[in-house]
Amino acid sequence: MNQQKKMSESLYTAFLLAIVGGFLDAYSYIVRGHVFANAQTGNIVLLALNLAKSNFSLAFYYLIPILAFITGTLTTEILKYLFYKNRFIHWRQIILLVEVLFLIIVSFLPNGSMNSFANIILSFVCSMQVQSFRKINGNSYATTMCTGNLRSGTEQLFSFLLTKEKAHVYKCFSYFGVIVFFLLGAYVGSFLISYFGIKSILFCCILLMAVCILLSPSISLPEQ
Repeated sequence: MNQQKKMSESLYTAFLLAIVGGFLDAYSYIVRGHVFANAQTGNIVLLALNLAKSNFSLAFYYLIPILAFITGTLTTEILKYLFYKNRFIHWRQIILLVEVLFLIIVSFLPNGSMNSFANIILSFVCSMQVQSFRKINGNSYATTMCTGNLRSGTEQLFSFLLTKEKAHVYKCFSYFGVIVFFLLGAYVGSFLISYFGIKSILFCCILLMAVCILLSPSISLPEQ
């Protein structure tokens, strides 16, 4: 496994990105009109409920972030295809820089009239992140939602109780650790939002740049 791939699958990267994921969910819900940028399942349910009530304008409001999420996934795969063999910059670093750029744009969009556009960008960013960072040391996980991590962590806990193999403890810790840092991100997000409002999202840019630096070939972290 090359160094950059190892970094992209490290716990350090996973925990930083989980903070970003939790923060963005809190931000989109509190600041941008009660929409979940990460958890598209909730938006799909709200879309269906409003369609059932013939609230078509509100249904379209929840459809927008879903379409943006799909677009983000497609964009990520295109960038991966174009830059996968690039020797100067890792394709995941390009994704992170794109995320930072778009989050800076969101920080300048006024609350209220521009919320729909902001949610489009946030869903796009979250989609790029979840599509680009999907494994911890070879094990599938997500930094922008918790359901899958909760299931996988519980499964690893049961496997440890059954077999007493320590490898399952590490995997269990990884999954539940990501959930804890996601919660931390949501908590920190709600705190910073109360002080900095729409500009609080710039905090995520700092974390994403930290991950971008971690992916540099010269960076070496201790064994986990």
